[in-house]
Amino acid sequence: MIRNALGSLLGLIGAAAAVRSPFRAWYDGRLGRDYRVQELFTATGITDARATLLGSILLPYLFAAVLALCAVLLRSRLLMALAGAVVLGFTVLWTVRQGQAAGSLTVGGTTSPLGDGLAHAYGAGALILLGAAIMRGRPLPPHSTTTPPEAYPPAERP
Repeated sequence: MIRNALGSLLGLIGAAAAVRSPFRAWYDGRLGRDYRVQELFTATGITDARATLLGSILLPYLFAAVLALCAVLLRSRLLMALAGAVVLGFTVLWTVRQGQAAGSLTVGGTTSPLGDGLAHAYGAGALILLGAAIMRGRPLPPHSTTTPPEAYPPAERP
């Protein structure tokens, strides 16, 4: 029970951090909510076009937060791990696409550094996966090793 509570708490904290991350700077002072989800999957890649709030990268993080909440309610390690994979998958995909658009990515320094919103997204995905690893999940139904008498033919019943 303690493991489920701790894993659920970590998963929910990670889900909240994932939803908060697009409202922080991701790259060169640009907020994560300004990036369109479609840009991650098109040949043009990341552009300077601004996104609507629900058309932004916030959408997959909201989906992951709902998955994490369902995982807590159902005590499902699989759903919690899936939520963490969604967060980390979209964060890695954004990082790759931004690296292609910018030519290179820099951490720190004076020219176009990666922002703390991206770090929050990576940390959120890791927290959700850690929560899934800690959770025990639902208990298995009791397993009987004895065969009930009804399973034998009438002539062989004990």
